[in-house]
Amino acid sequence: MLDILQQNVPSISDTTNPRVRFSRQMFTRRSARAKARPCSVAILGAGHGGLALAAFLAQQGHRVALWNRSSERVACVAELGGVRLTSAGAEEVLAPIALATSHIAAAVADARLILVAVPAFAHADIARQCAPHLRDGQSVLLMPGRTGGALEFRRVLREAGCRARILLGEANTFPLAARNTGPASAVIFGTKSEVLAAALPAVRTPDLLAAWQPLLPMLTAARSVLHTSLTNVGAMLHPVITLLNADRIQRGDSFDFYAEGVTPAVAATLAAADAERLAIARAYGVPVCSLTDWIASAYGHHADTMQAAVGGNPAYKGIKAPTKIEHRYLLEDVPTGLIPLIELAAAAGIATPTLRSLVERARTALGREAWQEPRTLKSLGLEGRDVAGIRALVEGGSMQTSPATAGSIPFPRFNSELALVPHMLSAG
Repeated sequence: MLDILQQNVPSISDTTNPRVRFSRQMFTRRSARAKARPCSVAILGAGHGGLALAAFLAQQGHRVALWNRSSERVACVAELGGVRLTSAGAEEVLAPIALATSHIAAAVADARLILVAVPAFAHADIARQCAPHLRDGQSVLLMPGRTGGALEFRRVLREAGCRARILLGEANTFPLAARNTGPASAVIFGTKSEVLAAALPAVRTPDLLAAWQPLLPMLTAARSVLHTSLTNVGAMLHPVITLLNADRIQRGDSFDFYAEGVTPAVAATLAAADAERLAIARAYGVPVCSLTDWIASAYGHHADTMQAAVGGNPAYKGIKAPTKIEHRYLLEDVPTGLIPLIELAAAAGIATPTLRSLVERARTALGREAWQEPRTLKSLGLEGRDVAGIRALVEGGSMQTSPATAGSIPFPRFNSELALVPHMLSAG
């Protein structure tokens, strides 16, 4: 979760911080590996993740093209000829970037591998821009895809007339803990030891890993893009804590987002929302762990309760709450996290009163529909399919439709402008 990196970032020399200790171990292991054979990579997005990852891969000897929508973000990189990169325990180096551009056609022209490192609400637009320029044999990896990213990306490519035979996949999280420290400078605090990734369809996941693991060895096979999508724990943490602390945020209070924002009531809502996510995963036969178990696995912080697991996680200590409600915790995590979870639940006949109430609270808190393209079954290319049909599509690529699940419960519908119709949402 990149929010950790934008506030209260620990010093690289802070050996008491668990994230820093993890960083040093990972970079030591990374340096011991043989370098991958150089290849041409395009990184789409020069934010906190993309800029650092471009430098990370360039340092391995790969030819990297860096694209960003606004030319201001990449102008300094182009002028400098690279990115000033600082890694844990290492001196600053200049990582050479072969091309820094705001022209997407130029960025992907020579790339065998294309990594999309933009907020999830921009995935559809990136797909539209890429569609005329993709060619057979390229691989596109969304990092991360949030919930349904690869499905949405494929649907948009097809509607845009793209017929290139590409290898498409998504990861469940970003591999680096990093931030930008200047227009052409980045710092990497560490790398994750494991990142789940899957191709769409899943039968091509071995091909996806064969293409990407030489560059990103932390990638591990997920069962399918349903697996990566349903491990999107940010969709649980960010909206719940933000919405249940909305009054404090709107008053301008400064408080620790996790340590102080997760009260017993907030923890109870987190537990209820997570229970619904786990029920959805079970319905689709996807092996995902609970939020508390995920924190134990990701951070080594073991706790018996949700409040102790989230609020007491040392890695979250000092992370401040957003200064306004109009933040990606709602603008991204609701339309690309909560809404597609509700839609997948509906197809499986699973009730999601907590998730629905959170979406309604987000709509009310924002005062209008702030998201333009929420991920629905239709936008994911799953409309008219039940659990078996959805699994067949993501696992084997079958486009065969299947009848809607008998007795399925009503679920939120979307109007032609893709805005939520409030009366269809439960307040429960």
